[in-house]
Amino acid sequence: MLRRLLRRRSLVALTGLLALGVSAPIALAGQQTPGSRSAAPLLSHQGPWLTDPQGRVVILHGINAVFKRAPYVAPATDAGFTARDADFLVHNGINAVRLGVLFAGVMPKPGVVDHDYLAQIDRIVQLLADRKIWVLLDFHQDAFNERFAGEGFPDWATNDDGLPFFDLGSFFLNDQTPAVQRAYDHFWNDDDNLWRYYSQAWVAVAKKWREQPYLMGYDLFNEPNAGTQMLTCANPAGCPVFDARMQQMYEHVRTAIRSVDQRNLVWFEPQFLFNAISQSNFTHVDDPAVALSWHDYACTPAFVEGGVFPDDVDCTINQPRVMDNAATQMSAMGAGGAMTEFGAEDDLADLARMTSYADDHLTGWMYWAYKLWNDPTGSDNEGMFGDDAKPSTLKQGKLDVLFHPYPQEIAGTPTAIGWDASTSTMTLTYTPKAGTGLTGLFIPSRFYKDGYTIDVSGGRVAKTAGQHALISAKSGARTVQVTVQPVS
Repeated sequence: MLRRLLRRRSLVALTGLLALGVSAPIALAGQQTPGSRSAAPLLSHQGPWLTDPQGRVVILHGINAVFKRAPYVAPATDAGFTARDADFLVHNGINAVRLGVLFAGVMPKPGVVDHDYLAQIDRIVQLLADRKIWVLLDFHQDAFNERFAGEGFPDWATNDDGLPFFDLGSFFLNDQTPAVQRAYDHFWNDDDNLWRYYSQAWVAVAKKWREQPYLMGYDLFNEPNAGTQMLTCANPAGCPVFDARMQQMYEHVRTAIRSVDQRNLVWFEPQFLFNAISQSNFTHVDDPAVALSWHDYACTPAFVEGGVFPDDVDCTINQPRVMDNAATQMSAMGAGGAMTEFGAEDDLADLARMTSYADDHLTGWMYWAYKLWNDPTGSDNEGMFGDDAKPSTLKQGKLDVLFHPYPQEIAGTPTAIGWDASTSTMTLTYTPKAGTGLTGLFIPSRFYKDGYTIDVSGGRVAKTAGQHALISAKSGARTVQVTVQPVS
């Protein structure tokens, strides 16, 4: 048992950094220095685990950043996204961002790619990648198009056959209106060669970022709505007939992407009601670089208030069941994956429960959302700030619940991850794998004002730097157990 005592150093300097909410990135073993473009790191997977180039399991504690209205990209302003935002993210251990790239922005006219739009997105991609934050490019949509109080698809790709639309006050309800469902049906039927155009847009994105360091890959379609088949999905078994058609579309797009990018992960998403109710039914994908992007909203107002099941069922049974369904689907696909959306709320008890369930399932996650950005399908309680332009309005309680100590890279196979907020204790157990390097921990100083200890069984603390620590397994160790806790 190795006990390492870590005390505060240069308290004045540290206090200054915390007041600004930023810190300089810390280069750890096996990582590139900011700005380097050689041997670009990318994510892959081994079974359900996302892995880095060294073969370490990567645990994501990430966040969503989607600007849903024109110009479909956050501006370089205080209320948008700047270097200060990227510094804030890395300082708080946020190692992944699901970044909205809207079809309407990429292809404003049929077959015409807006390269200026891609350049504006690239500004944010580089801010994140330079800080070693993984970036998942997300073709985001809700309720298909802006005329339906949603976003995502350009007007030219939206055909509702003239059916009337009445805004019912939420995209969940709007998704079920005839005009919206007709637009989805036209897409799933590949009317007017929509799949070809959609694939062309993705190919343009893949060409732009296929060599990008810290790219997580391509999330093909946010929360697909089954259109007029939606009710067939509203059961625990899901909708195999629709899933088969949706998988055809995904395969069409994946094949197009593979014509220009053979390496980066392509992420499939289940149909919308997977988020709380139903299984997904994708079959095996013949591609070593495929992943499942899945969401868990089984205990949020869209499904609970007035809702599908009593709160205790949704919150204690359905939330982990969605995670079980995801594990089953990843196995069937031969895919890795992560929970790329959850939250969208200020309910700290629910957020704590969800992140605990994620730890139990040994899965990474990405909170919805970083900022509100006048989200037409969201609500005021979803972001991390009371006022997006004012860092002083940070919701500190939400930050503490979500972004606590955790293992960012595990040099082996994790068997248990835990966080006890009442004692500020993080635990990790894993089976080490030779040749994968060192296990990296994020240990935010705000939880350990008087310092912390790291106890390691089966290994040792190899290095500490700022808010990070590296763990080395002992030769021949079958299990490594790590405990981080405050100085007593």
